[in-house]
Amino acid sequence: MSPRSQTRILLLDCYPQEQTGEALETILASLCLNVTLRREVVADLSQLNFDLDWLDDDDDSCSCLIFLVLSRLVQTQRLTLIRSIKNQKPGIPIIVVIDDCGADEILDLLTNGAADFIAPPLTDADTLPRTWRLLDRRNNRENAVRALKEKVGLKLLIGKTRSFIAEVKKIPLIATCDSRVLITGETGTGKEMCARAIHYLSPRNSKPFMAVNCGAMPVDLVENELFGHERGAFTGANSAQAGLVEEAEGGTLFLDEIDCLPLMAQVKLLRFLQDKEYRRLGSAKSRHADVRMIVASNAVLEDAVQRGDVRQDLYYRLNVVSIALPPLRERRDDISLLAHHFLEKYATAFHKDVSALSSEAIQKLTFYNWPGNVRELEHTIERAVVFSESPVLGERDIVLPTQAGQSAESFQQAKAKIIAQFEKDYIQTLLLSSHGNISRAAQVARKNRRAFWELIRKHRINVLNFKPGAS
Repeated sequence: MSPRSQTRILLLDCYPQEQTGEALETILASLCLNVTLRREVVADLSQLNFDLDWLDDDDDSCSCLIFLVLSRLVQTQRLTLIRSIKNQKPGIPIIVVIDDCGADEILDLLTNGAADFIAPPLTDADTLPRTWRLLDRRNNRENAVRALKEKVGLKLLIGKTRSFIAEVKKIPLIATCDSRVLITGETGTGKEMCARAIHYLSPRNSKPFMAVNCGAMPVDLVENELFGHERGAFTGANSAQAGLVEEAEGGTLFLDEIDCLPLMAQVKLLRFLQDKEYRRLGSAKSRHADVRMIVASNAVLEDAVQRGDVRQDLYYRLNVVSIALPPLRERRDDISLLAHHFLEKYATAFHKDVSALSSEAIQKLTFYNWPGNVRELEHTIERAVVFSESPVLGERDIVLPTQAGQSAESFQQAKAKIIAQFEKDYIQTLLLSSHGNISRAAQVARKNRRAFWELIRKHRINVLNFKPGAS
């Protein structure tokens, strides 16, 4: 996409001491001759006297953008600044430049009006593509297309459970920015579906979405699959071949089961994430690729880092913003909704006169623990529809494997399960009463903040669900 003939970029530098604003000004100055750039140092944050009238966002021929350098400001100041700017110029996108910011704080920034964010050190490869995408997204046609894609992209993420809805609500926000995303959840919870929704709701939606399961790639071919090879790079390489990174140019690369990536390949991937450059096997030439990275894992990556299976520096590079999908056994209210959705889907696909589930069938589905999660539920309904001989699926039509989890448990197993549920309920109650304030909740529990935070991570509780404004 090319920028409009009149383009204005305002750089509001709220922390000139770090010279981040100067570095950004140098990068933006290289954009093009038809871009007018202004850098303004904000000396007094209490006044919020910005010369925003210089950005004529009412003129359809003018495309505008604001960069906001917010390093070392507390979160309340950051949010106040963004809200103030959005109130004055609601139609102009804001890219926040910020360092040392947690995932929850980043989501707060996006929720309160930021269109994207970048963390220093700043590079041309990271800054310029984001700038062009946002500069060319202001006409009504693109907004209409985006609204349509949002409706289509999210309608397959079915559920009403609060923990699930809280994660799904992040997707449109995450899609607007260009940051790396980590999606966690058990097998079959819908991680790839979330990744696709992020891609197709993003400015990259017209470019490729490439998905690969790292656990399914042969160890000795991982680097070749990701980065490709030149002719003669190894025995049998009779012609050059592009890798997944190259094929995803301009779009999104989704790496599932990232914890299965061999350590040597992790090193190469880390290097690519740092400067967006890579080399094909057998080549001395560096190539550049503009690709958004989304990764997923059904493992607890913090534990994989401790075991040495995942490099710590790679984990920090990937875990910028995150989505944690709950297992289906924690979404029992959603089982009936999903079952009816799959019933309609496969009845139509197989031209079967099946339109309902009996109450006994629903009860059987609800009390099953679903180790394979939504994917297992879908296959169960598909199988039932195939063999159905009645317009209503009954209990006998729902064929489920023997559930080891429903057999007799040892005293220790039963006790551990009850304690775990108590811990989770107790923590959620404290977070609810403290409006998501971890320090205050930890004080009530008489635990130090670090230990309390570890319990939150252990039970995969999303603190954002308990903050004011969450629904």
